[in-house]
Amino acid sequence: MKSMKTVHVGLGTCGISAGGERVYQAFQTELNQHPEAFSIHETGCIGMCYREVLVEIRDGAGNSRLYGDVTPERVSRIVAEDLLEGRSIDEWLVSGARKEADFFDKQVRIVLRNCGKIDPGSVEEYIASGGYQAIAKVLDRMTPEEVIQEVLASGLRGRGGGGFPTGAKWKFARAAAGTDKYVICNADEGDPGAFMDRSVLESDPHAVLEGMMIAAYAIGADEGYIYCRAEYPKAIMRLRHAIAQAHAEGLLGGNIRGKGFNFEIHIKEGAGAFVCGEETALIASIEGRRGMPRFRPPFPANSGLWGKPTNINNVETFANIAWIILNGGAAFAAYGTPDSKGTKVFAMAGKVRRTGLVEVPMGLTIRSLVFDVCGGIANDGDFKAVLMGGPAGGCIPADLCDIPIDYQQLNKTGAIMGSGGLIVMDETTCMVDVAKFFLSFTQEESCGKCTFCRIGTKRMLEILERITEGKGTEEDLDNLTELSAQIKSASLCGLGQNAPNPVVTTLQYFRQEYEAHIREKKCPAHVCAPLLVYSINDLCTGCGSCARTCPTGAISGERKTVHVIDNDKCIKCAKCFTVCRFEAVTKE
Repeated sequence: MKSMKTVHVGLGTCGISAGGERVYQAFQTELNQHPEAFSIHETGCIGMCYREVLVEIRDGAGNSRLYGDVTPERVSRIVAEDLLEGRSIDEWLVSGARKEADFFDKQVRIVLRNCGKIDPGSVEEYIASGGYQAIAKVLDRMTPEEVIQEVLASGLRGRGGGGFPTGAKWKFARAAAGTDKYVICNADEGDPGAFMDRSVLESDPHAVLEGMMIAAYAIGADEGYIYCRAEYPKAIMRLRHAIAQAHAEGLLGGNIRGKGFNFEIHIKEGAGAFVCGEETALIASIEGRRGMPRFRPPFPANSGLWGKPTNINNVETFANIAWIILNGGAAFAAYGTPDSKGTKVFAMAGKVRRTGLVEVPMGLTIRSLVFDVCGGIANDGDFKAVLMGGPAGGCIPADLCDIPIDYQQLNKTGAIMGSGGLIVMDETTCMVDVAKFFLSFTQEESCGKCTFCRIGTKRMLEILERITEGKGTEEDLDNLTELSAQIKSASLCGLGQNAPNPVVTTLQYFRQEYEAHIREKKCPAHVCAPLLVYSINDLCTGCGSCARTCPTGAISGERKTVHVIDNDKCIKCAKCFTVCRFEAVTKE
């Protein structure tokens, strides 16, 4: 009997925002007309966000075709030619004629192993892919100490930004006095440009639940929390569904698999405070208090949630655990570098051709990640820098991007690994503006507990605003350096300690851009509006589009003659630059 073909539509947040739900409905309409031809299923994000909506056709015999940029209007042709006649539509394929399969060539997908492959709402598909075999192995054949030893052997370090050895963290919680213990999954992903945790929760929620179960068994906990920001409604919905399914399968609750192991998981929705990504602030928020960090020690492993021993790891860390248990810590440690084992998931954003989610072995160079995996710089721009580690990370210039992705190597540049957000920048990016943007974010997100973080970041932001307005002085650069050192040394948590990093690294590697803003009153990247001067050249045809769109009447000229801009009236809104079709409006 011929196998029925199946259609799998990517319905992560990226797919939905590109129109995935309408594509799914269009396939559903076609299915009503051809009920014997195929079945339709949801999947999460496969990582190729730049080609959404993605639709995979599987023939039941292990063969598949992946179509990108699918719209509702393309569905009828895909059904008629591929599903009914068996002919691929080569011009719409992601791989094959389009040669984009190299997006996956250097990737090693451990965390993302099921993302885009299984229906995140189906526990049956997760189990069929090997899911929940790790917790079965742990409960049937391993002691808690053996589990911890396997995680230690893997060399897995916390993927939330701190990079602390996961096995050591579990060992401390296991050894802590007390019978009531907790496991917390930190899903409070707040970095601008980061979407790793969201995509994993939306695409493979059971992998995170299974990792939490194994951690609970290892440390002796019977209760867990997932702290997820409320801005992730799709992730929360799929988590709630996955928890209910796990209960129905007897994988959560009391006496799991008849082994006397009890474990419950609750969801706590966060209100979006960036500081709640810090573990003690997160704990305070779960307890119903204002999310503010506290002094350590005691560390959460000894006194965490409600004063009880608590283990906290982030989404990506937990998503590695089942694979490590099934394949062995040594198999995980075989990837990466001596100091940084395994793989790392990155959210690729900014001026790069292939934006999306990738998972690569530690040790791959930043340049290889940008060019070999993600196709290089968008619009053939010049590679200028990357920002790693989010708003508390640092900018690494292109000439240093041959360093391997490794905790120690990245720290030497002044950047940090962070949770995995990576923003690529080209020559059109102003590094002073970048520093101002991220400092404005951390200044706004400061909880206010530390004076240096609360006031110091405000003073730094004011200086950067003056510089981008052409009002900066040479002394401002010294003040930025001094304030950065004071804030880093006197702040309580990682938000304040790392908040100056974008300023420190851009000053270190792109000081000439700061000096141009101060000395020449010019922005080399033509980004900072107060420093721009607009003019009209001889390419002007006198069409009048610029004059009609100017809100202040700063542009004058007769029809079919070259127009002129009165810079005293110009408010630098750039509408003339945008509307001109003849490249007659220039900015300097």
